Amino acid sequence: MSKLKKLLISLWSKLGGCKGQGLVEYALLLVLITMVVFAMLVAFGQRVNNTYEIVNSSVQGAGM
Repeated sequence: MSKLKKLLISLWSKLGGCKGQGLVEYALLLVLITMVVFAMLVAFGQRVNNTYEIVNSSVQGAGM
């Protein structure tokens, strides 16, 4: 049995002990984390992209 399959079975058995409310709490936490990450990407994405573009153009011009 692969390690991934064993890990998934282990996680599933641990979550199986959580009934209704516990699973809903985990789902809500996962949704909240996803929303925060998405908001950060929207807010800072262009700045990060600009920084990478500046570094990229500097590195390309460094060898000349």
